[in-house]
Amino acid sequence: MTSLAVTRREQNRALGLSTLAFTLCFAVWTIFSILGLQLKDDFLLSDTQLGLLMATPVLTGSISRLFLGLLTDRFGGRWVFGLLMLATAVCVYLLTFATNYLMLLVGALGIGLAGGSFIVGVAYTSAWFEKEKQGTALGIFGAGNVGAAVTNFGAPFLLLALGWQGTALVYATVIAVMGVAFMLLARIDPMSAQRRANPVPLKEQLAPLAELRVWRFSLYYFFVFGGFVALALWLPHYLVEVYGLGIAAAGIVAALYTIPASLFRVLGGWMSDRYGARRVMYWTLIASVITTFLLSYPPTDYVIRGVAGEIRFSFAMSLVGFVALTMVLGFFMSLGKAAVFKHIPVYYPQNVGIVGGAVGMVGGLGGFFLPLTFGMLNDVIGIWQSAFMLLFVVSAAALAWMHYAILRVTRIEWEAQRETTDLPELATPSKFVLEDWRPEDPTFWQEKGKRIASRNLWISIPNLLLAFSVWMVWSVVVAKLPQVGFDYSSNQLFWLAALPGLSGATLRIFYSFMVPIFGGRRFTAISTASLLLPALWIGFAVQNPETPYLVMLILALLCGFGGGNFASSMANISFFYPKREKGKALGLNAGLGNLGVSVMQFLVPLVITTGVFSAVAGGAQSVSGGDSLWLQNAGFVWVPFIVIAAVAAWFGMNDIASAKSSFKDQAVIFTRKHNWLMCVLYTGTFGSFIGYSAGFPLLASNQFPEVDVLKFAFLGPLVGALSRALTGGISDRFGGARVTLWVFAAMIACVAGVLFFLGIKDQPGAFWGFFAMFLLLFFFTGVGNASTFQMIPAIFREEIPRLMPHLSADEQRQQGEKEAAATIGFTSAIAAYGAFFIPKTFGSSIALTGGAEMALYGFIAFYAICVGLTWFYYTRDNAEIRFSERRVATAVTQ
Repeated sequence: MTSLAVTRREQNRALGLSTLAFTLCFAVWTIFSILGLQLKDDFLLSDTQLGLLMATPVLTGSISRLFLGLLTDRFGGRWVFGLLMLATAVCVYLLTFATNYLMLLVGALGIGLAGGSFIVGVAYTSAWFEKEKQGTALGIFGAGNVGAAVTNFGAPFLLLALGWQGTALVYATVIAVMGVAFMLLARIDPMSAQRRANPVPLKEQLAPLAELRVWRFSLYYFFVFGGFVALALWLPHYLVEVYGLGIAAAGIVAALYTIPASLFRVLGGWMSDRYGARRVMYWTLIASVITTFLLSYPPTDYVIRGVAGEIRFSFAMSLVGFVALTMVLGFFMSLGKAAVFKHIPVYYPQNVGIVGGAVGMVGGLGGFFLPLTFGMLNDVIGIWQSAFMLLFVVSAAALAWMHYAILRVTRIEWEAQRETTDLPELATPSKFVLEDWRPEDPTFWQEKGKRIASRNLWISIPNLLLAFSVWMVWSVVVAKLPQVGFDYSSNQLFWLAALPGLSGATLRIFYSFMVPIFGGRRFTAISTASLLLPALWIGFAVQNPETPYLVMLILALLCGFGGGNFASSMANISFFYPKREKGKALGLNAGLGNLGVSVMQFLVPLVITTGVFSAVAGGAQSVSGGDSLWLQNAGFVWVPFIVIAAVAAWFGMNDIASAKSSFKDQAVIFTRKHNWLMCVLYTGTFGSFIGYSAGFPLLASNQFPEVDVLKFAFLGPLVGALSRALTGGISDRFGGARVTLWVFAAMIACVAGVLFFLGIKDQPGAFWGFFAMFLLLFFFTGVGNASTFQMIPAIFREEIPRLMPHLSADEQRQQGEKEAAATIGFTSAIAAYGAFFIPKTFGSSIALTGGAEMALYGFIAFYAICVGLTWFYYTRDNAEIRFSERRVATAVTQ
């Protein structure tokens, strides 16, 4: 910027236009904070439904920030900002045609694009200013958050005069005019010529997202910005219900929070420039902990048995005190928002859009999840102040984490006699990194390697077991939802059972490549900790039968976090073991990890019949016959174990320095034919195991309603998991390809047996024959899981010397291990889609034909294809891999 001739007038012009545009966009983004009050009455919405409606635009605005930041870095802010405002205007206009709740949600998704304008403005504005003034400039721009106050102050009067449709039309017109004006009046930013002259490849644009520093910034922004948006949306409703204010008065009072939470962002930018962003964040979090604690205290009546009798007094927050505390909270949140974004153009001057987009996305997701959780806490706990209780927990955790980080960085700076510009709290300490790792060296392995590898394996196994438990918990929960009052159709229930498989499989594709990029220790701990989100949220959501089906779908998708863990866990363990023990280690990790499905299906039916967490997690739900269920325990029971396992992984596992590689290095597997062939075969084995685990309880309940299937459902996954862990030696002895061939033949016979017993399901004993066939099917899937994974390292040991003869023997070995690890992760990702397709195929078959037979015939056809592929490529006399082995042997002899 110092070399660019930019006048002060041009800087002010750019800053003024972008701030005005962002203010109007923010006003549109928070429109449901006022319209929602009228929509709740018109559409008879519950608190949870209202919370979801308020939060939906925040979801779109958050996720879109990442992509809009990418576009702004590439094409500049002038056109992206203008076109974005025009698109938002169209969405607001279409909202006026909504006639039901679903149409409102769809309209809210479109309106959420207005929230993405923030990162467009950040990238556009920062390009005009030198770094010494970027904090102040971005603070002024960020004051456009005052758009929430514009809505809180002005929208109530428009609502009373014009109704909610008329108010929406006014908003659509204003934002459209601003979009056209911005494209006409704004100038091309001074960095555009540099972008055109030196276009940045997409890979380089995305590279900063691999740095944990970016995600540390995101965590702070989750509270300071996500909490601000959540309260801006929630306060009018809170003031109406708690203090009895009218809509107009509630909007004005809420504006007293949003105005300081917006305008003082300018001061926060200036203070970050002068005093440092770290210090400003410290002030922000300390003040937030104090204010949210005071705001979270509910009205309480006290009775003290004194000497002369009872002494009674009450405590309740007055409206004046409430307004004062929220203004203080808003003030410090505004400082924190500026402090977070002070860092970005300094650390990432060429990637402001993509980095700011990622940070803004996470912050915006806080604005989505928090209001939704506020509504759910109201429905479940029944205390209005529960919203502030949640914010207190979040801010206190952030403060404790930041204080620990600052103590560490201070010690590092003192020891090294230098100042560190970044907090190293998520860096890998050297004692956890294995710089010298030679598992193929027998001496090294016996003296040191085996002990370290075993420790990592036995910490990995319970982490993976918990991941499978959370991933498949929905298979039991959906079977109980109708009993506690959820009015869902059979097809809707099968959708809920199938969606964790869909999201888990998709996440596996990304998780497959994470270990060589981030390190196995770190990624295992973080991915396990992520399971807390679905576990806790399920515990609250299932207690209220009025929870919208869309919320349940989101929860089902979040359970996929557990499914993704398998890919990273297997890839990680594969690096620790020599090839002679790799099959056994992977079999134990996968087999005992798969056991999580059986543990879940055994444990959850027990804990939901007892009030073990009722003191803190809610009371029982009544079911027919006078019985009670505590369905929330299906989520809460995993929470303490997840915490323990994540801590154990963080402090007990290791990263391997030689296992580091980029995504580009690993992406070579997409050109390997055998990667895709093994995807098909592993889908036939593991896809069947996980798909039947997810779909069997609901299928058996549907076909044999007179049987309490949940008493026996855990046996199938148990048999499959144990057979995987205990039959790896069979593949070592007879060859993985030969075992796989016979496994698919046996699975065809088992499915035929299932079809036979379904055909006579009305006869006595039919269920037990049906169940026995499924147990055999689970057994063979476990054997096949072990045999297919045994094939992958062997295939790449043979293929790499043929494909890369120019590499040395040691380089070929390392390349083979990396490609085998990536293939193991990727094939597991593709195979995991079985957890979606098998339950969904059962559901569709029942919906279309009244029975599951059509789905089962389809499975037989797929297994027959797997038999053919295994025979043609791996077991016949002239199979490709056998031919390669012969050729290598011949070459050696010659």
